[in-house]
This record gives sequence, C-alpha cells and structure tokens, in this order.
Amino acid sequence: MKSYRGDRTIDGLEVTVNGNPLDQKFDLKVVSRDGFEWGYEGASPAQLALAILADVKGHEYALVNYELFMREIVANFNNEWEMTTVDIDEALDNIGAKV
Repeated sequence: MKSYRGDRTIDGLEVTVNGNPLDQKFDLKVVSRDGFEWGYEGASPAQLALAILADVKGHEYALVNYELFMREIVANFNNEWEMTTVDIDEALDNIGAKV
C-alpha cells in the first residue's frame, strides 16, 4: 500500500509518495506547468489529481477521471493531507469514477 502526502510549508509545497517526490506526469499530460496545488478547483490541482491517479490506477484511468477527482477530492484538501491507495480507491468509488 502506498501513502500520498501533501504539505504546505513556509518553503513551499511538497507532495510525496512513500516519502519520495511524486512525479508530475508531464509525459502523460500537461495541465499546469506551475507545479502541484490543492484546496481549490484549477489547473494545478488537476495536475496533482492526474499524477496521483496515474500512479495508483495507470495512465488511461487517470486521463478519464482526473478532473472528477480534482473537483471532488483534491479541491477539498487542507494545507496538510494524506491518503493511502485504500483511501483513494474508496474515494473513487464514492464519487462515481469511471472504470
């Protein structure tokens, strides 16, 4: 099981998976080159949603569901957040993500 964590500090934002930086997945799709963000709906939170879903579920799944995941989950993250793969799967079921 993987653990995803975001933290907003005085030094900026940090997003990790199991303690390592999460790849922004620009090779898959560039939604925002401004880096990850969360707590609102927009391009940078969408890039975070895409990166998380691509890491958990694969590229095709991420491309289909990242906007929904951004609106329903990432836009509601607090300054600090953490989700496991189990949490993400449960959230995707609850928001009606497409298989």
